[in-house]
Amino acid sequence: MGRRSQEDRDAMTVEIGFALATGVLLAATAFVCVGATTLYLDLPRAAERVVLLGGAVVAATVFVARLVDVLWGFPRGVTGRPGAQHRTRAADQPSQPGRTSPDS
Repeated sequence: MGRRSQEDRDAMTVEIGFALATGVLLAATAFVCVGATTLYLDLPRAAERVVLLGGAVVAATVFVARLVDVLWGFPRGVTGRPGAQHRTRAADQPSQPGRTSPDS
């Protein structure tokens, strides 16, 4: 792999920050949704602990799933590397709408 430009490094940093922030928010929401049942139901202490443990497991799963989802879809560059997005140049586009190539 070649050297990455500052732009590539900055984009990856922003993408990682986005993945972490949204992962934490979604995990917290999942934990609250599962754990809130202990506030409304009169459960025995052991059942309460099981529900909270289940909420923690769900939250961890949601967090990891969000990280994987965001970072797996992030393009790695414009070269032939996996996940790369290929940019089209102006010369690749037809000169007029409805034309198939600049020479037609």
